[in-house]
Amino acid sequence: MRSRQGITELFTTFLQFDADKAIGWATDAKLRRNMLNSQARLSEPENSENFWVTYWYKIWQNHTEGLARSHLLAYLQEVCYWTANKTVVNFSSGQYTLSDCFQMVTTSIDKVLKGFKPDMGFLLKNYASAIFSSELKEMLRQQNEVDICSNWRLLRRLSQKRLVESLQNVGLSEDAIACYVLAWKCYQSLHAPQQANGTRKLTRPDDATWQAIAQLYNFQRNTQLSKLGPECSAQTIEQWLLACAKAARNYLYPNTTSLNAPKGDDDSGEFQDFLPQLKQESLLTEILAQEELVERHSKQSQINDVLLSALNELDSEAQNIIQLYYSQGLTQQQIAKQLGVKQYTVSRRLTKSKDSLLLKFATWTKESLHISLNSQVLNYINTILEEWLQAHYSRSSSE
Repeated sequence: MRSRQGITELFTTFLQFDADKAIGWATDAKLRRNMLNSQARLSEPENSENFWVTYWYKIWQNHTEGLARSHLLAYLQEVCYWTANKTVVNFSSGQYTLSDCFQMVTTSIDKVLKGFKPDMGFLLKNYASAIFSSELKEMLRQQNEVDICSNWRLLRRLSQKRLVESLQNVGLSEDAIACYVLAWKCYQSLHAPQQANGTRKLTRPDDATWQAIAQLYNFQRNTQLSKLGPECSAQTIEQWLLACAKAARNYLYPNTTSLNAPKGDDDSGEFQDFLPQLKQESLLTEILAQEELVERHSKQSQINDVLLSALNELDSEAQNIIQLYYSQGLTQQQIAKQLGVKQYTVSRRLTKSKDSLLLKFATWTKESLHISLNSQVLNYINTILEEWLQAHYSRSSSE
């Protein structure tokens, strides 16, 4: 893969694949014009990557769906490639190609941009590398879970909300969806697995269970359906549920299509030729976007609980030093004088206490958020810890 040259190319070109091999860079004409116009507006030429990262990031903060997002995605193409390259080698299933993983990892660009803090002095590429890697592994893990689940296990794990969305996605009418959902509820009630709850290979119900499911459906349809349909046989119910499982797989994890695949049989172009006109995000991205606000509040609450617990585990002297440092804004020398100890004692205790908090926070981050830890990520986590300590003791003082 050829390295890109110059600021303009860095922020306006996208990696092209032929089968599973990166073959070059494609220039987005609209981004190139926008980049050249932005450069022309500057009083002096600016060739710093960090300058343009900050420049486009600030614009993105006010216009998240504008061209700034595309400029930053173009800039991160190499990071996306090497993340995909490393992950596909280590992912044991072998069913995903490099280009598949590359396309999947680019869908995490919004999560990277929302979490990035340029004012903290961290590089976007370093931060993006950690987030891309974590997100791609999680996407592959989740999709692999669905792939290896039997239809019957998937139907037991599926929520009613996801089932309805899946059936709407394939174009079924409201009346048909109501019938399918009722059949699914009867299945949930009567097919109790004999294996352990966590098994992915739940087997097909036996014939007697299918008859019981059909009987329950035919009884409940009189009160549960607004439009009463004919009675259904066990075979019909089974066909409906198999259709539900197929719809759910296609809805939650649609097949990945290569950007270089031909759009038609007449050599009219490739899918990537039409990307500027595509405005709608993938269904999975829409689902995540709808749940993101709830998830964010949940994560913030979890982080608060983790750090409060870690803080309470410190001995009383360490807690007192941290409180004086963050709540009252005293210097180490002032704290030492107030406590009647040496300044270096305060310095050591403060450093040791913060290292203890950082270790517990980083361990929780790795285990709960599935983020691989490296020096850049640890620096970022340390920054979050500092912000939390300042906010926590600021609230305590006001109260």
